[in-house]
Amino acid sequence: MKQTRRIEGIAPEGVSLLAAGTAATALTALFSRRAALLPLALTVGTAAFLRDPQRQLPTDDTRLWSAADGTIMRVDEINEQRFIGGPALRIVTFLSLFDVHINRAPTAGTVRYVEHLTGEFRAAWDAQCDTVNERNYVGLTTAHGPLLLVQIAGLVARRIVFTPHQGDNLATGERIGLIKFGSRTDVMVPRSSTEALVVPGMHVKAGLTPIGAWR
Repeated sequence: MKQTRRIEGIAPEGVSLLAAGTAATALTALFSRRAALLPLALTVGTAAFLRDPQRQLPTDDTRLWSAADGTIMRVDEINEQRFIGGPALRIVTFLSLFDVHINRAPTAGTVRYVEHLTGEFRAAWDAQCDTVNERNYVGLTTAHGPLLLVQIAGLVARRIVFTPHQGDNLATGERIGLIKFGSRTDVMVPRSSTEALVVPGMHVKAGLTPIGAWR
């Protein structure tokens, strides 16, 4: 199997982008140092967007942990029939261009369902983005019941990455993918299983901020 090149602190998916940006900067600098400032700025910005900080995995299994860095947009209840099969607590996180874009498993579990749907690229705050945008559904079976995670592309984000496969066992806080660049991540669990610990407007970090308490 071909090994993905790595740069410490950078998501593997971003290595090729950084290599291309560095090459473009160097080539442009041969003709004009001033002109090289643009590809240099884009390369530095890409490195910031795709940073992948090391984080200690959570050990408290009484908590549901954030799957993304960002701001809580919504905490509500929906009827989720795709994987939960009934009333579900939904916690919606918006990832800005300035947040870390790595997604992490909100609890330990086994990947049972993965479905990627193509779609539009509306802004993450659009009321219909969770039903019309490009998105990736990930269903986990856990010790607390089913969990559905949804990675949703947005206005700027144009690629969703999910690295595990069906049947893989995930640890709480384990790195599972990213959305380039930003957008939205939803976590849904059976309504009766969890009490929300966050409210809209709070800033959370993947694998570091508890967003729910298992009942």
